[in-house]
Amino acid sequence: MKRSLPRLPGAVVAGLILAVILDTFIQIAWKLAVAPVPPSASVTATLRAVLGTPLFYAAMVAFGAQLWNWLRVLTRADLSFAQPFTALSYLSVLAISWYSLHEPISSSRLVGVVFILAGVFFISRTPFRTAGDGGRDPASSGPSHP
Repeated sequence: MKRSLPRLPGAVVAGLILAVILDTFIQIAWKLAVAPVPPSASVTATLRAVLGTPLFYAAMVAFGAQLWNWLRVLTRADLSFAQPFTALSYLSVLAISWYSLHEPISSSRLVGVVFILAGVFFISRTPFRTAGDGGRDPASSGPSHP
């Protein structure tokens, strides 16, 4: 008989989606902020250039939003369940880097993305605890442990 998994609360789903979006934005903003800096630039010159771009400050704001969002997600779901979903940002960063930044994608990178997607799929099929279910593992009948 097939065991049915509990439904993931909408707040957790929204928080996980927002985590992926924010992480993707941060990574692309970092790349664009340092793109004009020559590879041979000193640390001081690199810092001066990065601190002079609005993208750096946008990334800092996004980091703050990411912190707030992640704290909200973790109050509602297990870290071991929620954190692997953030790996989906590898896929979005890869896609945007290829499409917008014209970075090449090798077959090994594509295979890596397939493994990431498979991992997220398998983790999504496992039992999880959320604040909405009293912190209990639906696969067990005993009391939950801190």
